[in-house]
Amino acid sequence: MNDLIFFSACELAQMIRDRQVLAVEVLDAQLAQIVKHNSKLNAICTLDEDRARQRAKQADEALARGENWGVLHGISMTVKDVFETVGLRTTSGYRPLKDYIPQQDATVVGRLKAAGAIILGKSNLARLAGDFQSTNSLFPRVNNPWNLDYTSGGSSGGSAAAIATGLSPLELGNDFGGSMRQPAHFCGVYSLKPTDRRVSTRGHIPEVPRMPKCIRQMMTVGCFARSVEDLRLCFSLIAGADPLQPDVPPVPLDTPSEKSLSSLRIAWMNGLDEIPVALEIQEAIQTVAQTLSQTGAEVQHWIPKNLDLAGMFQICNQVTAFNNVYAQPSDWEIARGALPFMYREATQGEKSLRKLSNLSQLFPTLLNPKLKDYFEALTERDRFIVQMDQALEPWDVWLCPVSATSAFTHRPTGTAIEIDGRKIPYGLASGGYTMPFAFTGHPVVVIPIGKTQLGLPIGMQIVGKRWREMELLAIAQRIDQVVGRFQRPPGY
Repeated sequence: MNDLIFFSACELAQMIRDRQVLAVEVLDAQLAQIVKHNSKLNAICTLDEDRARQRAKQADEALARGENWGVLHGISMTVKDVFETVGLRTTSGYRPLKDYIPQQDATVVGRLKAAGAIILGKSNLARLAGDFQSTNSLFPRVNNPWNLDYTSGGSSGGSAAAIATGLSPLELGNDFGGSMRQPAHFCGVYSLKPTDRRVSTRGHIPEVPRMPKCIRQMMTVGCFARSVEDLRLCFSLIAGADPLQPDVPPVPLDTPSEKSLSSLRIAWMNGLDEIPVALEIQEAIQTVAQTLSQTGAEVQHWIPKNLDLAGMFQICNQVTAFNNVYAQPSDWEIARGALPFMYREATQGEKSLRKLSNLSQLFPTLLNPKLKDYFEALTERDRFIVQMDQALEPWDVWLCPVSATSAFTHRPTGTAIEIDGRKIPYGLASGGYTMPFAFTGHPVVVIPIGKTQLGLPIGMQIVGKRWREMELLAIAQRIDQVVGRFQRPPGY
């Protein structure tokens, strides 16, 4: 039964449909794994065992009658605790929401249920999805399954840890600056961050209930899995226009070109001068590039000319500040976490590197937000998006680091991270390579490509063209077949 929980969602769904295994049996195997391991991982913060068991039984009975609920019929899965789930506590790791029971499902949750999925529980996270570690005042911190002394990342650390250890075959997550990609890299699993506005965020927290909808740029909803095939399945179910969120455009899913690996044009980089990357990560990505070049693909080391990373950080931080100043309440719990983080980020790590991630520039916006400044920031963002679109046009995909570091030991938010003897500011080390593509809205798949000498996973970003997720996923699967492979952490 231990092996059963590490089958892909696609495989499990087929096995349930073919009556090779019962949905109840799969659920029992997951629950046994949760009982055995979750107390040390803290990946799942709310469990809905009784309703999940009832629904799994109904799924088996439906199949016996010849009824099929959809492609996820009988699949029990967890979702990040930022998504509203009808009748099931949704907290976003925020103490004022500790008893919040939504009256409706988030759009993406509803779509998965409509395809036959069963919501088993909610995965743990950073408070209000706002940190590169998954800690909050409601639940114990999430630990990395490869080494419990290390973080699983954030803000979707519980999601990545649950996928890595067989607690769930699929997960919903969100990504504003790396919240899905960094945990996938830290835990050795797969994730997809779609194009900005490709997937509805209705029923997503933040914003906190009864607050106005403010986060209308950069926030994306995507998937975690143990294979690219499962990412494709999940994404195809949740993508698309939402009548209740009019700013999600009715853009149809693209049709992949079915290019062979040998016909691809692949750009790659393993670091930027402004953000030092751990040597082990650099070497892993360089090895990937060398391996892919042997397949006949055109593989070239490439960085866009005149990449204004400082400008991107500045405008991204400004847009973030405008979003958060209205999307989150002003209370002591938020300030108690935010102010020490901003102080550490501005004072810890090499001084030359702190200039890029200095958050003190946000104070004028946070204290006195002006509408004209917001519109100017959005106009600058548009300019950067066009520049990135044009730069990526000749390439099928661009391979990049996920973070400057692999998983690091638990620490107070904002504490600098040592990378090969250098002190790198916390936010820069964690999000320096994820932020640019959140800012420009380009889709990204993360796949595992190796491990460090300490046995910690190394992931890689595969960046595609906006609105071309299906093409990106097809290419990512071909690359993954050559250089990637999911490995379960030892002991699970």
